[in-house]
Amino acid sequence: MKPIHPFKRWLRHAWSHPRHVAALFPEKSLKHIEQVIADSEHRHAGEIRVVIESGLPSYAILRGLTPRQRAINLFGHLNIWDTEHNNGVLIYLLLADHDVEVVADRGIHRHVGEAGWQQICQQMEGMFRSGQFESGVVYGIQAIGEHLAKHFPPESVPRNELSNRVLVL
Repeated sequence: MKPIHPFKRWLRHAWSHPRHVAALFPEKSLKHIEQVIADSEHRHAGEIRVVIESGLPSYAILRGLTPRQRAINLFGHLNIWDTEHNNGVLIYLLLADHDVEVVADRGIHRHVGEAGWQQICQQMEGMFRSGQFESGVVYGIQAIGEHLAKHFPPESVPRNELSNRVLVL
């Protein structure tokens, strides 16, 4: 993400609203994304969570909170770090900043590394720039699912440790 003047960033976030999320991700899209997560999790023992946020509150902007910091905060707050095999992954979209972050627990991160996650984020951001919002998220889930399937094959008794529901903030 290229630097933006703090006032311009504040304006972007001040004008963002959850209805912007609904415009880009209507209910049908959210349900499809949730189904893609469920289908992916049948092929591995990992957990994927998607959070879409329209914008940050003013106090967060004034503090200089970055999308990465917000994603890490949500990763902890939503207990994605607390999966049995340390293989939870968060896909976080911050629409006001046009940013995608992937935060992964240490069990899967050690296999994929920062470069692997950045490659997925860059592909998703490219799809978003061309207006392919639902497809971009689906791509991210599928790419992450491939890594999880390679390193964490499905268990004989599958479990779902985290909700598959897309969290819209």
